[in-house]
Amino acid sequence: MINRTVFSALKRSILPSSSSQLLPFFFSSACRSASTLVLAEHDGGSINAASVSAIAAAGSLSKDSSISVLLAGSGPSLQEAAEHAASCHPSISQVLVADSDTFTNPLAEPWAQLVQLVQQRNGYSHVIAASGSFGKNILPRAAALLDVSPVTDVVAISESRQFVRPIYAGNALCTVRYTGADPCMLTIRSTSFPVTSKSAESTSNKSPITQVDLSTFGGDSIGKSRYVKQTSQEAERPDLANARVVVTGGRGLKSAENFKMIEKLAAKLGAAVGATRAAVDAGFVPNDLQVGQTGKIVAPELYMAFGVSGAIQHLAGIRDSKVIVAVNKDADAPIFKVADYGLVGDLFEIIPELLEKLPESK
Repeated sequence: MINRTVFSALKRSILPSSSSQLLPFFFSSACRSASTLVLAEHDGGSINAASVSAIAAAGSLSKDSSISVLLAGSGPSLQEAAEHAASCHPSISQVLVADSDTFTNPLAEPWAQLVQLVQQRNGYSHVIAASGSFGKNILPRAAALLDVSPVTDVVAISESRQFVRPIYAGNALCTVRYTGADPCMLTIRSTSFPVTSKSAESTSNKSPITQVDLSTFGGDSIGKSRYVKQTSQEAERPDLANARVVVTGGRGLKSAENFKMIEKLAAKLGAAVGATRAAVDAGFVPNDLQVGQTGKIVAPELYMAFGVSGAIQHLAGIRDSKVIVAVNKDADAPIFKVADYGLVGDLFEIIPELLEKLPESK
């Protein structure tokens, strides 16, 4: 906030008394000139849900802010993703497409250079990405190239340069104000910026699609890392980060063989499968199923935890869940402090009973 005395002095120094009524316009016009670049991840010809949430977050920076969505890749799937992006949210002003074999795989080095190139040409006031592996990989490197400091894991936007983010593993919320040079770069937690069904279904107005001129794109950092392979789950389960129901298993399951009970229960409920860090470290499941501060942040309508003690890092990743159900044989487990429903019992008896009584998911 500007102190009243400082405000008066500033008014006298930049405007004559006869023009004092123009001062509010001076400040408000600066706010209206905000423009935002959203770094979007795409797969299979469409941008993912987390990137759409980043677009929704960009829309809350300013009512009149122009929003550009940046896509990079190669081939027909990129053009399909651009068409999808152009109509996925009414706030989008334009879609920028960087079509090159360099971006076939989303490596941080070429992507960061691309962000630097687009920013230098267009002078955006903000650059936003979702706080997933894609955004966390690219945005800090791009911020270093642009010599600015990023704001990470934003859960609320108070003003165009004032944000709320969690600290101490989510046990406290901190309000921070960005005072550096443009652009203000931030990653947002997609679970904190849900996309309304009205926005998601709005396809009446398509935004223009523009190709990024890559003739001056440098290759200084190309080749410092290389793409090896990508692995994905073969089972047709909902995406963990965006699932309506999540069933999570912890160290209490004792083995990878026992963890299959969680997978069977998830299949019955049409749910995504999650795991604690302890279960991942023990080798029960791959680390892409890890839920928590160092894993994926989830906000399902129903979160079911079996054999999960409730470590502070895990709780940081499930706080936004609508309903939390916990099953643990330890009545003093920390998970019960945040659970809406808790059952003290042996999961090896409870899960088979649930599997027996629950109908198959349609």
